Amino acid sequence: MEQFETMQQFALSWALVFLTAVFVAAVVWAFWPGNRKAQDEAAKSIFRNEDRPARDGSTFKEAWK
Repeated sequence: MEQFETMQQFALSWALVFLTAVFVAAVVWAFWPGNRKAQDEAAKSIFRNEDRPARDGSTFKEAWK
């Protein structure tokens, strides 16, 4: 039972600190100014073929250019 209590204490303390740090890192990465171009491209990607449909025979990789 002592091992369970040790693991429980670890999960309640250091695991919380670790998961909080991961969350903060993900938020900072998402809002980092250098990622603006990638974010804008992702936001506009659904409108890429709005004027005309994608070419027949185009591969998935070509459609994302």
